[in-house]
Amino acid sequence: MVADHRHHHLQTARNLVALALYPVQYVVDLPSRLFHWASEQVISHDELIRDNRALRQEQLLLRAELLKLTALEQENARLRELLESSSKQREHMVIAEILAVDLDPFRQRLVLNKGSLHGVYPGQPVINANGVLGQIVEVHHFTSVAMLISDPSHALPVQVDRTGLRTIAVGRGHHNLLELRFIPTNEDVQEGDLISTTGLGGSFPGDYPVAEITLVERTPGESFARIEARPLARIDRSREVLLVWSSDDVRRGQELAPTAQGRP
Repeated sequence: MVADHRHHHLQTARNLVALALYPVQYVVDLPSRLFHWASEQVISHDELIRDNRALRQEQLLLRAELLKLTALEQENARLRELLESSSKQREHMVIAEILAVDLDPFRQRLVLNKGSLHGVYPGQPVINANGVLGQIVEVHHFTSVAMLISDPSHALPVQVDRTGLRTIAVGRGHHNLLELRFIPTNEDVQEGDLISTTGLGGSFPGDYPVAEITLVERTPGESFARIEARPLARIDRSREVLLVWSSDDVRRGQELAPTAQGRP
């Protein structure tokens, strides 16, 4: 031991013994290594499952947030269009949201979230960024009902922008169809002509876009042509609308407000 400690005479013998015992040590230690390896694999697998589940949940939440942001972006675009439309007009306008839609062939109505408490009055024009939608027919405290220009009982004085020809646009019970009546067959009316409000009748201010003529049919022997038009306001896609006030309308609304609040 002294000779080995001082002069390392047994180093070679010790290396040979360690080399001979290594397989035995490896075999003895193998079960412990296998156990630790299996434990690490199980733990790693569980961690991967937990991480994967957490990532899926986070992805789902992020996708939901993305959908919300997309919806908000579209809503902001619609509101910007409405505000730009409002800034182009001299009348006072307020944005209202649509609460319910009734597009029955015999009843084309919208329920809005503005009522007599907001100054809404019967007969008030309703538009959106693209054109005329209709007018208010019922007013309650917090809500109101608008009749669409596509309602079969609605008639609107309009004019053909290209020629200035005045006529009446009548609803046909379909959101995408109007009929222009009492136009003689010899009048200069063409498909693609745009029509707008005339300002006559006291309900709608003039020069609001209404529709585009899609059909002109002249039947020999008939006094009037059959003319159809497509509303520009995209009645079936609107989510927000504009309520229009002129200075006269504001005074009229103030006068009719008590009557409107007393309506059922």
